[in-house]
Amino acid sequence: MQVVDGPAGTGVAAPVGPSGAGAPRAEYSFSPEVVMLSDPNGARAEAVRTLRTHIMAQHVEDGRRGLAICAPSGGVGATFTAVNLAVALAQIGVKVMLIDGDLRHAQFGEFIRPARAVQGLRQCLEYDQEDLSNCIQSDVIDNLSVMFAGLTSSSAQELLARDRFAEVVERCLRDYDLTIIDTPPANSCADARRIATVVGYAVIVAKRHQTFVGDVKALAAQLREDRAQVIGSVLSEG
Repeated sequence: MQVVDGPAGTGVAAPVGPSGAGAPRAEYSFSPEVVMLSDPNGARAEAVRTLRTHIMAQHVEDGRRGLAICAPSGGVGATFTAVNLAVALAQIGVKVMLIDGDLRHAQFGEFIRPARAVQGLRQCLEYDQEDLSNCIQSDVIDNLSVMFAGLTSSSAQELLARDRFAEVVERCLRDYDLTIIDTPPANSCADARRIATVVGYAVIVAKRHQTFVGDVKALAAQLREDRAQVIGSVLSEG
């Protein structure tokens, strides 16, 4: 089990990180909670690197190209894990697509904020003819592209159930070394199960002293029933 601290705050700051290779583009602001940029020598960043090593050895190097980040409930650090893992992988040259799959309560704006409004997953799913490239923010940092959720939707489940979503995921799996999709809490809706089924692989994030072991086991069983393979779990310290 990999141990990663969850977010302590969500205020978005000015761009952080080194000025050389891997630095954020000027069009984006990163929260200090993107610790791989704001505090690369800290304990939380080191924990993310440990998780990165596991994902590389047990997932990417075996040719698996997709990963859904799932959690039994909200507030356990799933988005923190998704964003920082994506940045960490990009920093070692892995070409990563990071997607905000929470069409109900978009989360990425608390970690990465574009300077202007951008299209995202919702627009891509609502309009079959929408050029996928219009919904992708390329090279937010070197090797990292991001698809924001776009505006939230009351029809999230219906959008994710469309063939179009599977087509979008398939293209991302083809074009990137690894596609990471953050998902809504599993206890609030079935969206995470749908996303994990399409992606094929999932990691479950839990929080010490908050998440019940039974809830993790129940979610893992549900994902397996839906033919998604659970490759591991992350324990957030809070």
